[in-house]
Amino acid sequence: MSNLKPGILIIVLLFQTCLTLAQEETINLADSLSAVGKQKEAIRLLEDIHPKTDKVYLKLAKNQRAEGLTDEALESYTKVLAKNPHRILTAIDYGELLIEAGRLNKADSLFNDLIVKYPDNANFRYRMGLIKEKQHDKMAEYFYYRAIALDSTHQAAIYKIVKTQLKRKQFSNAIELSNLGLETKPNNVSLLSVLGQAYSASSQYKKAIPVYEKLLGLGQESAFIYDKLGFAYYRMDDLAKAAENFKKSLEIEDRNSATHYNLGKIYNQTGDLEKAEQHLLMSILIKKQPVDAEFLSLGLTYKDQKDYKKAMEYFEKALEENPENERALLERAIAADAYFEDKRSVLSYYHSYLDKYETIGNAQMIAMAEYRISELKKEIHLSE
Repeated sequence: MSNLKPGILIIVLLFQTCLTLAQEETINLADSLSAVGKQKEAIRLLEDIHPKTDKVYLKLAKNQRAEGLTDEALESYTKVLAKNPHRILTAIDYGELLIEAGRLNKADSLFNDLIVKYPDNANFRYRMGLIKEKQHDKMAEYFYYRAIALDSTHQAAIYKIVKTQLKRKQFSNAIELSNLGLETKPNNVSLLSVLGQAYSASSQYKKAIPVYEKLLGLGQESAFIYDKLGFAYYRMDDLAKAAENFKKSLEIEDRNSATHYNLGKIYNQTGDLEKAEQHLLMSILIKKQPVDAEFLSLGLTYKDQKDYKKAMEYFEKALEENPENERALLERAIAADAYFEDKRSVLSYYHSYLDKYETIGNAQMIAMAEYRISELKKEIHLSE
């Protein structure tokens, strides 16, 4: 009998080796399917593997995330971290998905723990800033500044601060910080865009022009860039180049009232009155046709499909078109209520509606917002 034991051991080892090889073949096939966009097939293969290793769960999470299966991806990450809580890269991926899914309290807790463990890591401070920003918490700016203090070349944090400075009309600060970021990464199109806007907003059109030209050279062709460049040339009295860029803008987006207006002014100055009239009339006609109702309808369609993230995007667009669209403001809050897990963030959306319409709005809409605010406050109180 004792003579059989080594043989049995060899058989067991051979079986385990064959099982491992078979699993590797399945994993490789799943990788190939994933590489050509067949995540569903990859997920089915990976789910059939038993027992599952960390490697399998992480590949599952990656494919589930790509397929939009957020809950399933989060569960796969959780299973890995439950056994190996010190896997930092997995924790980061998990945290980023929590942010993406609007589960901000869990994300906040995770990145706060990482900051305690790794206080010199700029990326963790930056991600905490993203969380605070989504929670409409003013501490977001503090975390972005802390990220820059730890890493003066942190492009994403620099961009966040520069955008804020631009909104606050702190143009010299925005220009200085943008240039600091561009020293490290001179082709960062986000920073170049903000730098160009800061130059334009501070009437430094001569400096703005090469920035916009560089963006176009980097393939960033858009109506926005052509408009900005056209206006900069217009301010520098180069009417030919101004007209050229406004026309390129209209080739991309022909329903921009401001572009038609600016082009009409140029043709008026150059004596081409027929073209001037054509573009100025187009400017007036477009202004009379706001499309907030269409964006609202699209938002309601996605809301009915329970795609609340997409619904919020279209309600935001409706409000950009017409900030006085009461229904869009309330529907944005309702969509946020369904999409975000963080109740405090949801409260801010309802307050935005009431702050504007509490005394002048539709009675039923006001009552709905007030009721939901009351319920949310109770839920927050019970959770504390």
